[in-house]
Amino acid sequence: MGLEEEIDELREEIANTPYNKATESHIGRLKAKLAEKKEKLENQSSAGGGQGYAVEKHGDASVALVGFPSVGKSTLINALTNADSETGSYDFTTLDVNPGMLKYNGANIQLLDVPGLIEGAAGGRGGGKEVLSVVRTADLVVFLLSVFEIEHYDRLSEELYATNIRLDKEPPNINVRKTHKDGIQVTLGDDVSIGEDTVKDVLREHGYVNAKVTIPHDVTIDELIDGVMDNREYLPSMVAVNKADLIDRDYLPTVKEELRERDLDPEECVFISAEKERGLDGLKERLWEELGLIRIYMDKPGRGVDYEEPLILYEGATVEDACKKIGGQFEDRFKFARVSGESAEHEDQQVGKTHELADEDVLRIVARK
Repeated sequence: MGLEEEIDELREEIANTPYNKATESHIGRLKAKLAEKKEKLENQSSAGGGQGYAVEKHGDASVALVGFPSVGKSTLINALTNADSETGSYDFTTLDVNPGMLKYNGANIQLLDVPGLIEGAAGGRGGGKEVLSVVRTADLVVFLLSVFEIEHYDRLSEELYATNIRLDKEPPNINVRKTHKDGIQVTLGDDVSIGEDTVKDVLREHGYVNAKVTIPHDVTIDELIDGVMDNREYLPSMVAVNKADLIDRDYLPTVKEELRERDLDPEECVFISAEKERGLDGLKERLWEELGLIRIYMDKPGRGVDYEEPLILYEGATVEDACKKIGGQFEDRFKFARVSGESAEHEDQQVGKTHELADEDVLRIVARK
């Protein structure tokens, strides 16, 4: 029996096993086996060659546009960037990953127009594994949905989940440390509902014999496996609803209700028309917010403050992060910095490397001679 058949059998057994305290440990073992075999199959497929879709990251951040064929990704990326993606009114128009660069607020944001995902992409259909490998390298995932096909969100998110992408979640707080003796020792927080035997069974399925496991907060079996596997990508996401110009006002409440049914707040979704280039300013603003980027205006000796080409960093960045991005002498010869703006207590405040910067701060770095 091949790996694919084994995976199908495990999925069927999991689906047919009712979940309760008596079966929890058994389901945990099955899901752990399933995760291991899926990873083995993926590794075999990767080792088998194939063209793949490796895209070199450029710019200050990277965004992956995912959607079904002909939802309008190519049209959108052409409207936002300097890309030139082949477009047409038929399925499977985008033939390869097509990167374009969106310039916004002084930042260069790489947009990746990946080939349309189809159901079963995580299993290899339509070159899906190569496509999804590109998504895993992005800083933000944007679901592009047709206003007439909101239900596609379900299948797209399932495909991303199946390829170990976890959207809008934090990694589970699970600590696993291998030891040399005493078997598997489990420490559970007061609110953890999963059983100690289930934790031990999952770890054994992943090859642990001796280990100390600490789980301070409640987790599901799937989250437990995610924490043990430690090969998941945790990414933020947002939704853009395309072709909004084609619907009547009377249909809009139906669209919003379909979004709510998927726990998507219609007010948080961006409604656009890529073809008519409507709503794109709002989309750019949301991309900026979701990526968590900030602008730092550098005060350059003898030249003044450069407001034209700001240094782009992420929220929470420090003066040290700014030095690292600039590179050169500033990292090694840093003496102190002066900051003006929201993060400073007063104009030209003298600060050290650990000072946290805010959007549109003015920064001057003083280096040792």
